[in-house]
Amino acid sequence: MTTETTKKTEVGSYFVANYPPFSAWSPDYAEQVTERLNGAPANAAPVGLYAHIPFCRKRCKFCYFRVYTDKTKTDRDRYLDALGKEWELLGQCPVLGGRPLNFIYVGGGTPSALNEQQITTFGELLRKHWSWDDVEEFTFECEPGTLTEDKVQLIRDIGVTRLSLGVENFSDEVLKENGRAHLSPEVYTAYDWIRARDFSQVNIDLISGMVGETEANWKDSVRRAIELSPSSVTIYQMELPFNTVYSKGVLSDGEDSGVADWPTKRRWVRYAFEQLAEAGYAQSSAYTMAKPGERAGFVYRDALWHGADMIGTGVASFGYVQGAHMQNLDSFGPYVESCERGELPIYRGYSSTAHQQLVREMILQMKLGKLDGAPFSEKFGVDIFDRFADGFQALEREGMLTRENGGIRLTDEGFLQVDACLPRFYEPEHQRVRYT
Repeated sequence: MTTETTKKTEVGSYFVANYPPFSAWSPDYAEQVTERLNGAPANAAPVGLYAHIPFCRKRCKFCYFRVYTDKTKTDRDRYLDALGKEWELLGQCPVLGGRPLNFIYVGGGTPSALNEQQITTFGELLRKHWSWDDVEEFTFECEPGTLTEDKVQLIRDIGVTRLSLGVENFSDEVLKENGRAHLSPEVYTAYDWIRARDFSQVNIDLISGMVGETEANWKDSVRRAIELSPSSVTIYQMELPFNTVYSKGVLSDGEDSGVADWPTKRRWVRYAFEQLAEAGYAQSSAYTMAKPGERAGFVYRDALWHGADMIGTGVASFGYVQGAHMQNLDSFGPYVESCERGELPIYRGYSSTAHQQLVREMILQMKLGKLDGAPFSEKFGVDIFDRFADGFQALEREGMLTRENGGIRLTDEGFLQVDACLPRFYEPEHQRVRYT
């Protein structure tokens, strides 16, 4: 695992999305997960739904998600039918039945790779099996080159409130080198269509440290993102999980990936945050700057990081329900066939302890930049600053956080490398293990 002292971007996961690490999950827990789904809810946590659309025009060289570039229209139609069947099966589970959705997130892959009829079908199937009258946020990820004016309207029509556009960089040379399917002119064309539909929130993604990025190119990309004036800009620091094209070249042939080192990536993110702040944006998390106001909420993120249940649907997707982690079958055929048989496509899971649930919420909320101990004391009966005193004191000595009003606040340095700080709060058996 990458540490805060590492400079070179080495192969291994860096971004922390969950706890315990995915490598600890096992098919041995699948039965316990099923039991959890068939039981009554133990708490009134909000419920969200994630839907994975695994289709892409190309596989990016840095991508580690379950995606397919060779599926036909028939394959995609069959997949949507399977997704609808999974939603139906989950809706019958006692732990979920009758609980209204708080948020919906459609990710990928490339959700906008669906054609117009498939987008309509997606919305119809979702409405058929789940009520979203109480949904506060409906997010849909898009790749600029897959959008048409009609698609943008249909995405708005099915109820999407937050559209997230995967720009990554504005240089065509950098986009091509990293395997992106779109080019920069498509960003501007798509953005005009998006702006005209008045989505409640539009997010732009950028990636710091892509192969071929330079200081001048990065500054130009930040400038262009600000000129588009989206509701928020999310910036990820490029990493090298094990199953990417770039990682395979490093591991098999000893190639230099060309990904920028960590000090460079962090310097670039700092620059972007400073420029965005000058343009009126405020820090929303370790990755995101947002325009202040009601149109820049992040219901999906904030609910999930505060312990909400999330139903992960689609091939290889992850979910979290009442303390149980679960992942679906991770191959197209087995996933679809399981749904067609009327069986939930659960592949593996993990039944977490109360302590692990506490750690999970604490480290994820640290990404927001500050922690107050009172909510953890009320929810878990634990003084986190006492139980994890060694970890917090070490981060304070390293200049990653400061004490404030009985809680902690990340410094600028802490924000820039928060993911490297989090593993020190893991249990001993999860230290220095492969994350995924």
